[in-house]
Amino acid sequence: MSEGYIETSHGRLAYRQTDGAGPAVLFIHGNSACKEVFNRQTGSDLLAGYRLITLDLPGHGASSDTPDPQRTYSIHGFADAVMEALAGLGVTNAVIVGWSLGGHAALEMAVRWPGTRALWITGTPPVGNDLQDMEAAFLPSPHMELTFKERFTQEDARLYAQATIGGSGALEPWMTAACYRADGRFRPLMLQSAMAGGDVDGRKVAETSPLPLAVVSGEQEPFISNAFLKSLDYRNLWDGQVHVLPGLGHMPFWEAPELINPMLKRFLEEVTAEG
Repeated sequence: MSEGYIETSHGRLAYRQTDGAGPAVLFIHGNSACKEVFNRQTGSDLLAGYRLITLDLPGHGASSDTPDPQRTYSIHGFADAVMEALAGLGVTNAVIVGWSLGGHAALEMAVRWPGTRALWITGTPPVGNDLQDMEAAFLPSPHMELTFKERFTQEDARLYAQATIGGSGALEPWMTAACYRADGRFRPLMLQSAMAGGDVDGRKVAETSPLPLAVVSGEQEPFISNAFLKSLDYRNLWDGQVHVLPGLGHMPFWEAPELINPMLKRFLEEVTAEG
């Protein structure tokens, strides 16, 4: 495992990567989280053959806050930052694994980054640019309002971290610290951009892109409607189904790596078999 920083026009981004000689796999974390949420994947012997890359988005984790919030703090701005970081790391193609906000950035990159080989999204509804899709895709969770709240108290951070990991999951101190550390300016700015149609149409990507797309969700997902996920007319849905995993919540890859990692390995083997 190596780690360091990449300078981008969106700020200084912290990254980690494994030394696997196989294809590159990029992991993008969610709202107010950090790259460490994928530790149970990057530390897995099962996935050791791949070059696994995690990074902290601008305003998150060990990355700096952006010098230009209006430019960076949106789904398309985060995607821009990630693409700059990949260029700095010499990565020309990768499978993208996105969780929650990271999944939306992955859908953005499917359209805008030619190196995208395939997508795996978890906790991410591919929504269209209209209010009807938004209302159908997101559940009225008691903690959903925190998703777009600018300033977190310590208690807000704890509640949001606990909601993301699931009610039965053990909350680790760094999870709460990551939520509290995040530059909260991004939350309302991200919502404004989405409502203004500033990002790609996620539904259109899911329904028209030829790229392989894995959609994985927890049965007890607190924020996202699994019925909405199943309602889309996907063009190239992996396994021909949305995988809804019994007993799991918003972070199935953290809650049950013994289930997710073999699934992810099979996905990676299939989508990287050619070339």
